[in-house]
Amino acid sequence: QMKVEAMTNTTINVDGMTCAHCVNAVTEELSKINGVTGVNIDLHEGEVSPVHITSDNKISDADITAAVEEAGYTIVPA
Repeated sequence: QMKVEAMTNTTINVDGMTCAHCVNAVTEELSKINGVTGVNIDLHEGEVSPVHITSDNKISDADITAAVEEAGYTIVPA
């Protein structure tokens, strides 16, 4: 009997990203979190951009916040 691992999708809103470099910085930091398999950012320049994170397991809000802040940006509470 194969156990299918459920993927976890998390969406956060990040403020202050204005360009591809910003997207790369946030993607890189989030990708370092253990279990993260994908980061997809819908860039709205200078506004709040939705960031979709796919992971093998539930990742903690603290880890996500730390990664975004490490990249130099702020999460906007939903």
